[in-house]
Order: sequence, then C-alpha cells, then structure tokens
Amino acid sequence: MKRLTTLFTAVAAVALFAMMLLTFADVFSRKFLTNSITGAVELTELFMLVMIFFALPLASMAGEHIVFDLLDRALPRALLRWQQTLSHAITTVIFGGAAWLVWQRAQRTAEFGDQTSALEIKLAPFQTMAAAMLAVTTVVHLVLTVRAARGLELPRHDEAAGKEAS
Repeated sequence: MKRLTTLFTAVAAVALFAMMLLTFADVFSRKFLTNSITGAVELTELFMLVMIFFALPLASMAGEHIVFDLLDRALPRALLRWQQTLSHAITTVIFGGAAWLVWQRAQRTAEFGDQTSALEIKLAPFQTMAAAMLAVTTVVHLVLTVRAARGLELPRHDEAAGKEAS
C-alpha cells in the first residue's frame, strides 16, 4: 500500500511540476519572445487531469475531503459509527458510478478517435486513466466503509477537541 501511495503521490507531483514549468515557459515565451507555446493550454489541461485523478484516492485515504463533523462530539459513538459507515457507503456508490460513466465515455472517445485540436493528442487514454483512478478511489471508500462498520479508527470526542485546541 505504501508503494502505491508513493507512486500516486509522485505522479501527481510530477504533473503539478510539469504544469508549473509549462506555465512559466509559456508566459516567458509570450512576454519576451512574443510567441506563445503551441498547445500549452491543452497540455496544462491534461497535466491537471492527471494530477487531480491521481490525488483523489490519496485525499480519500488521508480523510482530507470536506467533512461536516460539527455533530461528531455530540453523537453517541455507535451512531457516529453508523453515520460514517453510511457516508462511506454512499461515497463508494457515487465514485463507482462515476468510474463506470467515465469508462463508458473513454470507450466512445476511443471509438471516435477524439483528440486535442492543436497537438492532436488522443483523449481516450486520459479518460481511461481517470476512470481507473475513480475505480481505485471506489475501492478506497469500500475499505473505509468496512473499517467504519467494524468501528475501526473512529475519532474519539476528546481527540477531536484536542486537535481543535492545538
């Protein structure tokens, strides 16, 4: 699991760095050489797609999505357990559905041979990658659902209060 996390982090970081480098080069070229880099916007969009979808399962594993936890300290532990289980189960279904829809879209895109306009980069591999990363995120939330149902790693009310105080 650690290797997979490292791989996803590295891919997202490389995509972010490539976006930064490309944006710098494009702005420099536009200002000082009076010519923009052809396809810079397309490449930036594709790098962003890679970064976002490789970071998605990482955010899920780390619990870094937006969470409404105002009532966590007030809820009994058993109710909190089922609330988290239901929340992760619903999220699993949503990500699974999204993975399926994006996969279907990738298949149609491959069939029609869609590509970017300036650089003519095929879009299907990027959509397939997005579908695969949504599927990975689905599995992450499935694991989180099972863990929540078993009562593993629930935040304790005193821990939540301690984190807010520091």
